[in-house]
Amino acid sequence: MRQVLADQYAEFAAARAGHLYRSACLLTAGDTHLAEDLVQETLGRLYIAWHRVSRVDNPAGYAQTVLTRTFLAHQRRRSSTERATDAFPDRAAADQRDVPLRLTLLEALARLPVKDRAVVVLRYWEDRSIEETADALHASSAAVRTRCTRALGRLRELLGEDLGEYARF
Repeated sequence: MRQVLADQYAEFAAARAGHLYRSACLLTAGDTHLAEDLVQETLGRLYIAWHRVSRVDNPAGYAQTVLTRTFLAHQRRRSSTERATDAFPDRAAADQRDVPLRLTLLEALARLPVKDRAVVVLRYWEDRSIEETADALHASSAAVRTRCTRALGRLRELLGEDLGEYARF
């Protein structure tokens, strides 16, 4: 029985790790090292509780919730503001056209407060409902709506009212 659960976990982790990493990159505003740490911690927590997690209706959603809560817990730590560098590593991208767009969006996300950034990622990257987002963040639906409005307003200030120029790629 343990081997069956271990195999199920390994299959789940292999299938979801990439998506979790992309979400973590958005939550951390492009800090790839922290994103890797968050995904590793999330997968470790899932492994420990896999006997329960494997029985839930949506293990992928559960994993996203664990990732978001791990990120928020990390941000509450005093040492979470330490950074080795604020420069992105030099590497070739598959499609050079959208690199400026990604960098601009990551910079704008980095300027949002942590919980507002989490709301934006969950609502618009993960495409979760207000209720699902509220549940993941242990907040009320009204708080999520307020944070969404505030975060999108702040992004408009940072990116300009004409967001179409960023979406033309």
